[in-house]
Amino acid sequence: MPAHPDAPPAPAVRTWSWGLAPALLVCLAAPAFFVVRVPWLGWVLLAAGLAAALLTERTDTAARLPASDSGLRQPSLLRDLSLIAVGLLIVSAIPLKAELDNLAILRFAMALGGAVAVPYVISRWVYRDRAIRFPWRGGGRWTRFQWTWLVAVLLLGWLILPFYFITSGVYLNWPVVDTPELIARLFVGVGAVGIWDELFFICTCFALLRRHFPFWQANILQSVVFVSFLWELGYQAWGPVLTIPFALLQGFIFMKTRSLAYVVTVHLLFDAVVFLVLVHAHNPGMLDWLFFV
Repeated sequence: MPAHPDAPPAPAVRTWSWGLAPALLVCLAAPAFFVVRVPWLGWVLLAAGLAAALLTERTDTAARLPASDSGLRQPSLLRDLSLIAVGLLIVSAIPLKAELDNLAILRFAMALGGAVAVPYVISRWVYRDRAIRFPWRGGGRWTRFQWTWLVAVLLLGWLILPFYFITSGVYLNWPVVDTPELIARLFVGVGAVGIWDELFFICTCFALLRRHFPFWQANILQSVVFVSFLWELGYQAWGPVLTIPFALLQGFIFMKTRSLAYVVTVHLLFDAVVFLVLVHAHNPGMLDWLFFV
């Protein structure tokens, strides 16, 4: 998949730097919050990561002050990690168990919306660096390969997801949807969370990390956060076998296309299959013609 011609050049970053340590600490707060579910451990990791970032910026002059050819200073690791930390704290304030009642939907909307909006507001109007952007189109048309990948996503989802959800029993992590209203709520909820995933994990976490680290390091770090969230949401058992490659691929696709529209489309197609599988699993006989499990 070729990089888009209008995509901005990748920042000049060193292959290895001491900044990896604070970034890793901040990202490891996600499994503390969402996998082992020990809030105080997440708080400690965030505090340690931000303190280490402050120390790194004070001692590593190569990371602290070098100016680029355009006269811009190197982005602040402390500021960028603080934005990720704020988002994680907001999301961790609510339980992520999938529920479809009005109160749960409101709780999700406020927490997930805040986790995207608050870091964006801080970046733009407090730090004034516009570090977080949401490039909808990426500036160009989708290539033949990109269209082909959309078809492949649907096919892979159809082949893998029914087996995963039903044989592992993880579909029980989602509420029973046996009425038209509940099915409609599930459809909206699955799609809304899928869009949010790309706004926070890719356009916020990955984009911020990419300002400081090579692509593969930033992508692995964001996948730690991405997969941890999906674990608490319900993708458990051997779910990480699926969610880790998915998170890494989404980071790769965004890096190549700079198109939020495309990564959202990929995610929504995958989630459309998730939605159908959940309806099928909770309503035996309803969609037997579509799935083989």
